[in-house]
Amino acid sequence: MSNVFDGDSPTNLAEYSVSELSGSIKRTVETAFDQVRVRGEISGYRGPHSSGHAYFSLKDDRARIDAVIWKGTFSRLKFRPEEGMEVIATGKVTTFPGSSKYQIVIETLEPAGAGALMALIEERKRRLGAEGLFDPSRKKRLPFMPKVIGVVTSPTGAVIRDILHRISDRFPVHVIVWPVKVQGEGSGEEVANAINGFNALEPGGDVPRPDVLIVARGGGSLEDLWSFNDEIVVRAAADSWIPLISAVGHETDWTLIDYAADVRAPTPTGAAEMAVPVKAELEAQVAGLTARLQGCMSRQMDQRRQSVRALMRALPSLDQLLALPRRRFDEAAAGLGRGLELNTINKRRGFERVASHLRPDVLSNRITERRQLLNERMARAERTVERLLDRSKSRIERAEAILASLPARLKTQTDRGRERLGNLSRHADTAIRHQLTRARAELSAQDRVLQSLSYKNVLKRGYAVIRDEDNRPVSQASALSAGMGIAIEFADGRVGAMTTEGGAAPSGARKRTVRAGEPPKQGSLF
Repeated sequence: MSNVFDGDSPTNLAEYSVSELSGSIKRTVETAFDQVRVRGEISGYRGPHSSGHAYFSLKDDRARIDAVIWKGTFSRLKFRPEEGMEVIATGKVTTFPGSSKYQIVIETLEPAGAGALMALIEERKRRLGAEGLFDPSRKKRLPFMPKVIGVVTSPTGAVIRDILHRISDRFPVHVIVWPVKVQGEGSGEEVANAINGFNALEPGGDVPRPDVLIVARGGGSLEDLWSFNDEIVVRAAADSWIPLISAVGHETDWTLIDYAADVRAPTPTGAAEMAVPVKAELEAQVAGLTARLQGCMSRQMDQRRQSVRALMRALPSLDQLLALPRRRFDEAAAGLGRGLELNTINKRRGFERVASHLRPDVLSNRITERRQLLNERMARAERTVERLLDRSKSRIERAEAILASLPARLKTQTDRGRERLGNLSRHADTAIRHQLTRARAELSAQDRVLQSLSYKNVLKRGYAVIRDEDNRPVSQASALSAGMGIAIEFADGRVGAMTTEGGAAPSGARKRTVRAGEPPKQGSLF
């Protein structure tokens, strides 16, 4: 500050530089408003800047104030700012000398009461529900008897002990706990990462993949349970391939993950009861079924035994069954000796008959006859080979004569073919020219008929064609309604128009000339 007195000045006011004045205002404002709480609606929020700071405004129905959240403070916020959210901001007011503006540097941020939180939850519920994340068709059935259960909760709370105790009492299975924070900054991201992590496990890997998931937390206020209303948690629960049970809070507490989960449990203990059946009840049920099965088998065996006894009474005795076979056996045994003697005699007689023909002179005569027959067949074969050789020699001589005269014959046939091909080519050219002439004449006649029937000639006489927004001709006025865009086709092009109920067209309707062949475009309705 300068205390130099200028004698030429009409007053004795002290003289300040711009920097001195701006710094004095900054110190005054920061001293007077070092710690304030401001209630207002967030406006102009576009998320954190690339630097990590967040810039937006707080407003009410009469005023607006700029706000900033520095990067370090933003990472510790319990609630993330959202556009249109009514909040209570705590911080200090400061000025920015470079542009003569003031702003509030926010240190803490909280919603303006439970009503604002409920409104935010309802808006988020409506938006996520419109995407189909809460549809019943997405829900998956829980396995009846899971082998592995994954639990997403805090490892230090009473919730995990209740779940483990209840599962141990009902049906002891392998439980894998993914420890997360269930309240405070970053808890929503940890819960979502835990759900996605369980789904990323490979079946049969080192860490077994759970058959069902339980996301659990004890009771608390709306602010305490806010992490389970985060959009990232809801989407992770809806996208989970593993069936998921939501057990957040008490029975009266509802969060958005309850709508996205496959099953909602009123309490964490209830979630454990839903996840596994009661082993004692199953054993009792199996014992009862076993007893019933044994009783049925015993009764069935008794019935079969009675049926067999009844059938046995209807059968003849063993002696009656074996009487006839025993008699046949005795008769066969009695005639066996005589039969063997007769068979031996018959075999000896047959052997003697065959042996009478096996004398040396008979064998010698047969060998002589076979040798003579073989010589005759060899002589016939030699004569046959000689005849075949003579025939082959005659064929070769005839073929040599034909080959000697072949060049002259081929030349004669080639000359004849070339002459015939030339004649055919000339005839083909003449036929093609005649056919093209007839085709041109027919095409010209059809073109004249087409031109005489074309509606373009009618348009040249002053008529027009009305087409609707889909470029379809309109033949009746009842097909149009007021405010519809139409295209009027003249002989030299098209124009766009808007229909009315009668009288002049609406003042907002604009006409547009359309080139011939160009499809009409949708005009503005405003």
